[in-house]
Amino acid sequence: MSVRSWRRWPALLAIGAALTACGTTSQAAGPPPQAATTAPVTSATTTARPATLEVPAIGVHTGQIVELGLTGDGELEVPKDAVTTGWFTGSPAPGDPGPAVLAAHVDYNHVPGTFNRLKDLRAGDQAFVHRADGSTAVFTVYRVARYPKSAFPTDEVYGDTAGPELRLITCGGTFDRSSRNYEDNIVAYARITGVPR
Repeated sequence: MSVRSWRRWPALLAIGAALTACGTTSQAAGPPPQAATTAPVTSATTTARPATLEVPAIGVHTGQIVELGLTGDGELEVPKDAVTTGWFTGSPAPGDPGPAVLAAHVDYNHVPGTFNRLKDLRAGDQAFVHRADGSTAVFTVYRVARYPKSAFPTDEVYGDTAGPELRLITCGGTFDRSSRNYEDNIVAYARITGVPR
C-alpha cells in the first residue's frame, strides 16, 4: 500500500478507532499468518504481513499475530483473549511506508494481557516484528502516550508518516466497572531503525 493510498484510512477511522473493549468482550479476528524465519530485512519495500512480535524491554514475545479489522461501529476490533496480538489489516504491514498498527489487551478476564506493560516502554526501547516472508523489521520507540478514548487522536495515530512506523495500542487508565472497560488508550510510537544483530 502506498503512502498516497494510505490517506483514505484516517477519514474512514475518524468515527472512532480506539481499542475499546479491553477487559471484556472482543470481535472475532482473522486467521494467523505463516510463521516467520530468522532472515533480517535491510529495507522494507515489499508487503509482508507480521507473524510475531518481540519487545524485550517489557517481556513481550508473542505467538502468531492475527488479523483485525473494524467493527460495525468503526472501532478497531480487539483480540479474542489476553495473549493474542492483532494487526489492523487496514494499516500498512510493519516495515512498509506508513504506520503499522498492532493491538493487544492490557488484561482480559483477570488475565494479564500481552501489552500489560506497554505504558512502561521508554524512548529508545526496540520492537522486533518478524514477518511472514522471513524478514524482521526493527523499530525504535520514540514516544508513549495515553489518551482518553473520548478524545482519541485518530489522525496522529493512523495518519501518514514520512517512512515506516509502528503503533502498539492497548487500553489503560481507570477501569470503569459499570461499562467493564478502561477509559483510556495507551499508544507506543516507533520508527523503523534497522535489523537485529
